[in-house]
Amino acid sequence: MCRNITTLRGLEPPATEEEITAAAVQYVRKVSGVTTTAGMARPEFVAAVEAVATATRDVLLALPPRRQPPATEPPLRRLGVVQP
Repeated sequence: MCRNITTLRGLEPPATEEEITAAAVQYVRKVSGVTTTAGMARPEFVAAVEAVATATRDVLLALPPRRQPPATEPPLRRLGVVQP
């Protein structure tokens, strides 16, 4: 559905809050049709991002470890924003 969301499960070090939130924002933007979050402080958008981030955190904690790391690094790691 959304090509910009990468696999966070199995990263070493584990996915950060920043990576989880970035994935949640990307997902909510995609399903809502909102192309930019500039000036987008509507409570509905923020609440949706928080709900998706919480669900992402929960599923990452609940699933068993991966045998191999994901094939691609998340964008924030590729850009050097998140320090491994």
